[in-house]
Amino acid sequence: MLSAKSLFREILDNDESFRLFCSIAAGGESQGGWENTRIAALVPESERDLAPKIARHGADEDKHGRIFNTLMKKRGLTPVPVPPDTDYTMLLERHGIGLAHARLRADRPLTVADIVIYLAHSRVTEQRASEQMELLRRHFADHPDLGRAVRMISDDEDGHLAYCHEELLRYAAAGHGRAIQRTLRACALAEIRIYRDVSLAVMAHMGRILGWPKGRSALLAFAIHAVYGYERAAGWRRMVSLRMPERRNALGGPPAPAPELA
Repeated sequence: MLSAKSLFREILDNDESFRLFCSIAAGGESQGGWENTRIAALVPESERDLAPKIARHGADEDKHGRIFNTLMKKRGLTPVPVPPDTDYTMLLERHGIGLAHARLRADRPLTVADIVIYLAHSRVTEQRASEQMELLRRHFADHPDLGRAVRMISDDEDGHLAYCHEELLRYAAAGHGRAIQRTLRACALAEIRIYRDVSLAVMAHMGRILGWPKGRSALLAFAIHAVYGYERAAGWRRMVSLRMPERRNALGGPPAPAPELA
């Protein structure tokens, strides 16, 4: 029977597929860490109170990248180059989602409009990250090697999502509501397309490593396209709604240290 748990189990039990999985995850988290660190440094003077939260977001993402690298090291594995067609964060940037890296490398303060774009982009991508980690947490929270890492990263992603909701609602109340909704919708529609393409690419790479038969690969591709069809029709709306989270000021303190995995 093909299920999410059996699929992840097969990927995690094979050294080469596990190494690719962790390398992709570590690369994306590290890239997110860099982006948030640069945004925190470039926050306009009028929004400086937000800078520590953005920096905390970046520190969390860096920590997640280190965790995935530690998981590989624990199995005697080293990272592999991330295939370009699986690089979710870079594909988003290439399609104009979020703040361009050229803008972040410039030593010029961002604007309030830039911060709104950053938060809207983060609200969409953190929705995806929170859902993915919840799936892993559901199946592997008690795993002897992955459990502690999965639980910590899942908690962090939930906090990032709560932070995005709270800050976007604050900006909406300050008169940026239309810009927020317009940006959220554009980001969500682009993200679901890129997520589909990345998912297809990741499964193709995993299939080659694990020697999946053509029928199984075709079934997985069909399932990915079906998810995209649902998200394109209606599912994207969950990424653009805003509500005040139960967890307030989620990024108001220092990041929790990475769990001891050795």
